[in-house]
Amino acid sequence: MSFPCVDKIETKTHRLRSDGPEPQYNSTTEGINLAKSIHPLALDYGASLQEYELAYETWGTLNQDRSNAILLHTGLSASSHAHSHPGNTTPGWWESFIGPGKALDTDKYFVICTNVLGGCFGSTGPKSIAADKQPYATRFPILTIEDMVRAQFETVLPRLGVEKLHASIGSSMGGMQSLCAGAMYPEKVGRVVSISGCVRSHPSSIAMRFAQRQVLMADPLWKRGWYYDSVPPHSGLKLAREIATITYRSGPEWEQRFGHKRADPSKPPALCADYLIETYLDHQGEKWCLEYDANSFLYISKAMDLFDMRLSAQKAKSAIRESVQSTPNALPSKPYQEQGQESEIREETSADIAADIAQGIQTLAHTPTLVIGAASDILFPARQQREIADALHAIGNDRVRYVELSEDVSQYGHDTFLLAVEHVGKPVKEFLED
Repeated sequence: MSFPCVDKIETKTHRLRSDGPEPQYNSTTEGINLAKSIHPLALDYGASLQEYELAYETWGTLNQDRSNAILLHTGLSASSHAHSHPGNTTPGWWESFIGPGKALDTDKYFVICTNVLGGCFGSTGPKSIAADKQPYATRFPILTIEDMVRAQFETVLPRLGVEKLHASIGSSMGGMQSLCAGAMYPEKVGRVVSISGCVRSHPSSIAMRFAQRQVLMADPLWKRGWYYDSVPPHSGLKLAREIATITYRSGPEWEQRFGHKRADPSKPPALCADYLIETYLDHQGEKWCLEYDANSFLYISKAMDLFDMRLSAQKAKSAIRESVQSTPNALPSKPYQEQGQESEIREETSADIAADIAQGIQTLAHTPTLVIGAASDILFPARQQREIADALHAIGNDRVRYVELSEDVSQYGHDTFLLAVEHVGKPVKEFLED
């Protein structure tokens, strides 16, 4: 039996060893601005960055009193290029939502989007050069979503002269950032929009991201993160992206698009990509495996796992930060042991969790907030969006709007925030103008 999928990987590795090319993310910073740090950034888990930069892009015009700025936060894989502009005419990742008369109306608002700290599209991250003239690689410190937000508020906004945002908006990981921005800087954020986000990472999404990181780190070309002078771990990153893609779209949509159809029914079955859905996943992984830095993927993915706005989680993080003498990156002292279901339930009830969340987000009690979720989303299910809205109501926030898109409205799963332009864009536009 032949294995063309394995042959393709080996051929790509040989080609990259022979003549490159460099990963595409090294040349995707056209038209960006760079905001350099003024002060060192203290990170949540004890480390600090003495110097760093954030890449950002803007659309629209800042008004005279600087009150119309909107900070748009990205998901895991996005750059600052949310919309095209003269400096970069390539369509951005939220192209249909930004512009005159659109959800983020550039006739009214000044829209800012950054590449997050730890990213690979211009911002300081693992591939950046450290003080010893070598890439940080996996010497880069562990980051949190809060660290990313803090960097935005300490570099980009001061550079632009923005003291208070009209709104903080984000989807997926950006929804996490948006909630954090409102909670961390309530006096600087006028309103919050969280689309397909969450107030804490749930076990199912942590499990999926863990599997993605394990697949990537198992690629021999990863070399514990020290691959910048050689061939990048394209196979591991491709497989990680394929796993991620399974969580981005929905079963109902895939049933309509692919069904149980094979790519070429005239040929005998193969162990490589055979069904249409398999060829789709292969395509998604293939086109991404040289467009993103593998180490950035690891660090930002881990930051998503660490996200938890509960009060108890914030206290635990503070305890670690104050005790940096503990052994870094150590495995737990005891391996996992099976427990009876009853003991697990007694450990933390849903009422305990709800109260813990409410205590952790108290600073959002007076911030107008829009929460949007999609019933077809399996990565950030609609129940997680309801958890945000319920927690805000519990702390007395009477300016919460909750929108849940049913499957008959959108079958795009988690990617609804990218594709359902009307059903996502309309409530965002109305909320911003209210």
